[in-house]
Amino acid sequence: MSKLENKVAVITGANSGIGLATAKLYLKEGAKVVLSGRRQEALNEAAKELSGDFITVLADVSKASDNKTLIKKTVANYGKIDILFLNAGIAPPTPTTDITEEHYNHIFDINVKGPILAVKEALPHINNGGSILFTGSIVHQKGFDGLGVYSASKGALRSYARVLTSEVKSRGIRVNTIAPGPVATPIYGKMGLPEEVLEEMGKGFAQQVPLGRFAASEEIANAALFLASDEASYVNGIDLEVDGGLSQI
Repeated sequence: MSKLENKVAVITGANSGIGLATAKLYLKEGAKVVLSGRRQEALNEAAKELSGDFITVLADVSKASDNKTLIKKTVANYGKIDILFLNAGIAPPTPTTDITEEHYNHIFDINVKGPILAVKEALPHINNGGSILFTGSIVHQKGFDGLGVYSASKGALRSYARVLTSEVKSRGIRVNTIAPGPVATPIYGKMGLPEEVLEEMGKGFAQQVPLGRFAASEEIANAALFLASDEASYVNGIDLEVDGGLSQI
């Protein structure tokens, strides 16, 4: 039997990278999947790569109304939710001396406010014994120049997840966070940096990783499958580093 047979999973930031890789894996394991993203064109392209029972929903997680729409459409199509994977996030770098209110709000609205509001909307519809996952990052454990606000947002998300773990314990809902290290995803291309800078930054990150490379999105998706499945039935409240050992040494 498939690991997620007939489970309903909602994945934000699902049109590329970790989200899309996870959607493919969840569908392969028998889940019904709702993929959300901010760009309809990207969702349409992602849908071409998928097979199984799924729908796409255009939603900007930074907007309260879009979070409501996402959950309403999910419930209208599938009735209930078993897995809520709040994966959407951004990481534009800015030195501390150049941080603006706009930069701060942009990152925190997507990386922190969005997941918190999505949880609020989804909780009444999540089955008892369900699973909530967040995509965090090891950046809240290590200091990387230029990523102060991004690191703060992931630290805030981790702290929120700890409280949520306690608040939903009476319903048997498990809450876990995946903390990737450097992953070969489109998020780096969205940083707004020149190609040569990205290439040098990538080499620097890879050299710091004990395994000497970036992760593939599929490797993070494997962790998301484990945490959402019954194989992780006694795994709760953790921050699972999937980082090739970067945060450990």
